[in-house]
Amino acid sequence: MLKPARYYEKLPNKRVRCHLCPVECGIKPDRHGICRVRKNIDGELIAEAYGELVSLALDPVEKKPLYHFHPGKSILSTGPNGCNFRCPFCQNWQISQEKVSTHSATPEQLVELADKNGSIGIAFTYTEPLVWFEYVYDCAVLLKERGLKVVLVSNAYINEDPARELFPLVDAANFDLKSASAEYYRKVCRGDLAAVLRTIRIAKEFGILVELTNLLITGDNDSEAEIEAIVDLAAGIDPLMPFHISRYFPHYKYTAPATSITTLEKAAEIARRKLAYVYPGNYINNSDTKCPDCGRVLVKRTGYSVQLPEGEINNCPSCGRKVDVIW
Repeated sequence: MLKPARYYEKLPNKRVRCHLCPVECGIKPDRHGICRVRKNIDGELIAEAYGELVSLALDPVEKKPLYHFHPGKSILSTGPNGCNFRCPFCQNWQISQEKVSTHSATPEQLVELADKNGSIGIAFTYTEPLVWFEYVYDCAVLLKERGLKVVLVSNAYINEDPARELFPLVDAANFDLKSASAEYYRKVCRGDLAAVLRTIRIAKEFGILVELTNLLITGDNDSEAEIEAIVDLAAGIDPLMPFHISRYFPHYKYTAPATSITTLEKAAEIARRKLAYVYPGNYINNSDTKCPDCGRVLVKRTGYSVQLPEGEINNCPSCGRKVDVIW
């Protein structure tokens, strides 16, 4: 499907400049931006991938990962064939960095599919959904009309104006926070840390339930100093924000060995000094949600299997603390 893109300006000689994300691509006719889903066609920027789905599945919401948003429920998940980062360790590089076949669905068709299959809504995920802005926005409007949820799993790399237009429609998001180093973002991901942090703060401003994920890469961002720095960043935004420290495995252009369990557990220990909810990812241990004050288990997890020992409660049965979970 083709649809006129939003957030761009026309330049001389039928060039355009895209203003959707901080890359601010200047695009010649018949060329794409870095995301590969927005194309200059005869001096007009077109959302070429509108309604083109690279994957579609009914997933546990924990797989996003979201641990504090409707635990145990399922959510229809999809994404586009593109991304505005170039992370050499990408865990989904086959669909984010390479062109693959897609199948089409209008917003109406996708929302109807979610509604008919017991999904709480739609998660825009797998690759980078924010480059799919026009499609995500149109779907989100329809989802809210039906009382369904809108979820983003994203690198948080979007400019402020489009973020402020979309985020009032979003219920929950898991944002990747890849490093606390601006240099790391610039050299490794080809992005800007300050822009990512701005997006996370805007999401919090709109009341979105935000969880963060940091992929802990062997020899790359796994020193204690780097872990402490990223924990400080997260705690400075909101110490109650769930924080997933995910185990890396060799993928795409990275061949370093998988994150050791010792390093992962040490990172979780460091994070728990300042953050209330810390979850090691790609690792089966220590994924229960516990009351930060008394340690009572509120959500018990084994892989993607979820048990609610106390049911859907608003306060901890042991100490009375407010439960920071949306049921």
